[in-house]
Amino acid sequence: MNILSLFDGISCGRVALDRAGIKVDHYYASEIDKYAIQVSQKNYPDIFQLGDVTKLSKFISLGVVSDDFGTYELKNIGLIMGGSPCQSFSNAGNRAGFNGKSGLFYEFVRLVKELQPKYFLLENVKMKQEWQDIISEELGVKPILINSLLVSGQNRQRLYWTNIPNITQPEDKEIYLTDILQDNVDEKYYLTESNIKTINRNFGSKGKTLNLDKDNSLIEKITYPSRINKKFGKIKSPTLVAAMGMGGGNVPVIIRNGKIRKFTEIECERLQTLPDNYTDGVCSTQRYKAIGNGWTVDVIAHILSFIN
Repeated sequence: MNILSLFDGISCGRVALDRAGIKVDHYYASEIDKYAIQVSQKNYPDIFQLGDVTKLSKFISLGVVSDDFGTYELKNIGLIMGGSPCQSFSNAGNRAGFNGKSGLFYEFVRLVKELQPKYFLLENVKMKQEWQDIISEELGVKPILINSLLVSGQNRQRLYWTNIPNITQPEDKEIYLTDILQDNVDEKYYLTESNIKTINRNFGSKGKTLNLDKDNSLIEKITYPSRINKKFGKIKSPTLVAAMGMGGGNVPVIIRNGKIRKFTEIECERLQTLPDNYTDGVCSTQRYKAIGNGWTVDVIAHILSFIN
């Protein structure tokens, strides 16, 4: 099958295709982030990178693309998939809707109409009903809501619009945070007293403070006012976000062994059901960003498994 992946990121879709047992003849990727492309090419050097999604018409009009491996016809695409930018839809974003970066969704619609693939798959965040309805009208299907917690240790609700038939909810694999945590984590991942004081100074007035629990078994989301006060064994991670590596909000931290630390890059990969060290080769900041922007691979593999 020939695949066109829009907003491809680190090619989580390519990993999912492998896991679903779907033979890939050619995989064309549209992505502009140089670090994401670097990760993608490290893992799949045969992927053809087409660049900016807004400039793909030149390839379609020519009908062919060329790279070091040869010249291919950009037609007979069996599947177009992508996770268009969510910043303008997300509660954590600017809520500009289609007037912001999320308006790039229409590039997905345009290419589906131009290339007429047998299947399409679009992913995005939960959003206002009116925005959701516009996407559904454009694509002619209603979304399926799937939470990644069914196949991973991460609570991540996402909407999936697809014409792949008869999709059901994944079975609950009962994976929890303890199943993905690493032992003997390097000290660089632990917050210093100065880090904690800074966090508490910024958030303390709103009741968002970090404190060590008596059993040292809490996970906490800094930007949430309440602590998740449960035993460690049954906890799911909060949703991973691109800002994790850049000091942004929504950074989950773990309180263990009397100290507070952030997730390692490998732990984040595991929460997205990526292979360990899949994003190795770029700096930590870019690894966290790429993982937060990515897909939960096993959710996508589950959806793709329904392709005839």
